[in-house]
Amino acid sequence: MRLQKAFLPTVKEAPKDAVLPSHIYLVRGGFITQVASGIYNFLPYGKRVLDKIRTIIKEELDKAGCQEVQLGFVTPCELWQESGRFQKYGKELLRFRDRKDNCFILGPTHEEMMVDLVRNRVTSYKQLPLNLYQINLKFRDEARPRFGLLRGREFVMKDGYSFHADEEDMKREYALMEQTYRKIFSRMGLEFRAVDADVGAIGGSASKEFMVIAKSGEDTIAICTSCEYAANVETAKRKKPAPPVEAPEFSNFEPFYTPGLTTIDELSEFFKVHPYYFVKAVAKKAIYDEHEEIVLFFLRGSDELQEVKAQNAVGANELADVSEEELEAAGIVPGFIAPYEQQCRIVLDEDLKGAKGLICGGNRKDYHLINADLSHFDDALFADIVQVKEDDLCPECGAAIQLKKGIEVGHIFQLGTRYSAAMQATFLDKDGKAKPFVMGTYGIGVSRLVAAAIEQNHDERGCIWPREIAPYEVCIIISNIKDEEQLAFGEELYEKLAQKGVEVVLDDRADRFGPKIKDFELIGYPYGIIVGKGLKEGKVQIIDRKTLEKTDSEKEQVFEKILEILGY
Repeated sequence: MRLQKAFLPTVKEAPKDAVLPSHIYLVRGGFITQVASGIYNFLPYGKRVLDKIRTIIKEELDKAGCQEVQLGFVTPCELWQESGRFQKYGKELLRFRDRKDNCFILGPTHEEMMVDLVRNRVTSYKQLPLNLYQINLKFRDEARPRFGLLRGREFVMKDGYSFHADEEDMKREYALMEQTYRKIFSRMGLEFRAVDADVGAIGGSASKEFMVIAKSGEDTIAICTSCEYAANVETAKRKKPAPPVEAPEFSNFEPFYTPGLTTIDELSEFFKVHPYYFVKAVAKKAIYDEHEEIVLFFLRGSDELQEVKAQNAVGANELADVSEEELEAAGIVPGFIAPYEQQCRIVLDEDLKGAKGLICGGNRKDYHLINADLSHFDDALFADIVQVKEDDLCPECGAAIQLKKGIEVGHIFQLGTRYSAAMQATFLDKDGKAKPFVMGTYGIGVSRLVAAAIEQNHDERGCIWPREIAPYEVCIIISNIKDEEQLAFGEELYEKLAQKGVEVVLDDRADRFGPKIKDFELIGYPYGIIVGKGLKEGKVQIIDRKTLEKTDSEKEQVFEKILEILGY
């Protein structure tokens, strides 16, 4: 590509709403441009990156025996009504009607469409297993689109769905897809982790997320410093912590006057007792399809509630805050809540099971109970509802846990029969009996990966593309195109590298050297070759974008030298 003819509209100013490096640099570098809130056009350089990502995904999936299809972007509403998701999905599902008043949606995900594709076409266990995927547009009507490609409304996604005769075979495919995803992200040159995750709105019995490690990530992941354990904090577990100090000694179980003291820090100072020995109460409103209720969650004072865990513990659609007025109307005393004698539903963290010698609320204003004993509580009331913290211990090996930020770029699920049973998608088993398909589903955020790669690989000057997905590998920068010797040498080197199969661009624009080198840094080509004044002494420079180190080279040797660096 000769930049004199390229459509590469780089700009100096960042978008007004851009706060993340990927959003800033992808727009400034001429990779994408915004059409509307959360909707972006891909320009030639952005499309090259997107296509490279797509190619890597397709090659690895095809090697694993998956088959590519392409489903309609527009989905009939009745398919989502069959699965039961049409009303539950919420306002993010964009619904509309055509001129004949038929109801449609823009698909944010395609479980229903893929089940409809397979049912009545795959009828026997002999046709299984089957793994179908597509790389296609999706639309999710985000309430607050932000961060460029990381949280847009329209996006490119790879979604795959496997169909099996039994759960054992589904789990085999699930494990294969995990390994395939590891190969995909490794080929892209990304630092990532596969982590245990919550199944969320998709459903199923288990899931794993693939996280690109980046400081700007929205997700927090718990990573063991010794073994391979990793999990999103929404599902992360820990080894039961040892008491940090000796337990306090109380003679009786009795109320104690604590005027105006409602926080753990205040109470810990007042009693001179470590927060570990307090029982913290968190009141939430659990919202279900047909009703809502107040639930009280209890945990140690040194811990924090993990809301997704808490939500799953009571099977709620979501948890909402509860006002003091609502608590009082339910006979609950805000700030002084005990797990005893409550009329509403309560859940205790599993670390409190069998615990004694605690301090908890007294169920009346300005009083706490000392020497509380939870050993007689029913096991059914206990669940893991605690947020894992830095330096908690790994549940598998006991080493320290670190918390890191990550960007979700892939997610795989063990779906089971949730969609096939609801949509009456069945096959005949070995005994001739009709059974619903056992399914897995596997997604990758393709356009999201474009941004995630830059969130992980950038500096204050611009993008630093991993070579595997860079728009081009090498940029030859002619310092002064009016210098015939520089122009001729740059042209010759460009042709030789192109003939060797190197993805190379020639910056032959009639601009000064300063703007050219700034564009090189902004766009983030892995390597540059500077053809400048040194050419008169037979010298050119090779620049490594990642380190910005410049290496002098004899002009006769630069061709072989850059091929050696690239491994051609």
